[in-house]
Amino acid sequence: MKRFFDFIMTTSYSLAALVLFGMAFTTIGWSVYEVIAEVDNEELLNGEFVSIMLQSVGAIVISVAIIDVAKYMVEEEVFRNKELRSPREARQTITKVVVILSIAVGIEGLIFIFKAGIRDITLLLYPTSMIIAAVVLIVGLGVYQKLSTSIEKKP
Repeated sequence: MKRFFDFIMTTSYSLAALVLFGMAFTTIGWSVYEVIAEVDNEELLNGEFVSIMLQSVGAIVISVAIIDVAKYMVEEEVFRNKELRSPREARQTITKVVVILSIAVGIEGLIFIFKAGIRDITLLLYPTSMIIAAVVLIVGLGVYQKLSTSIEKKP
């Protein structure tokens, strides 16, 4: 029964990872297509090109984060034993995820700052809070790194 359950879980993780890969690569392709389509547009001077470029960069960064999550699922849940082998390995995995998350949130905040600056300056509260959240994530990661490495050094 355990082997059957392990097979079902491994298959589920594999399918979920494949779907995530497909969605991420579709998003990357669509983002590139939007930029190329905008280059062919004669109205490049209206400021939309920079907005579309920034939006595409944000989408690609988020897609890379999704690819990294899918890669993690395959590495940890399909190819390896389901348990993390050491505290150091857990710290490295958490570090990867938090760094990717903070980069995605920071870039998304930056994109929204540019959009808010063009439309209405009063809209800057939301993107500013996103950038502050990215900074808090990085500071929290630093605290986590400091605490976890000091625990790893104890005998």
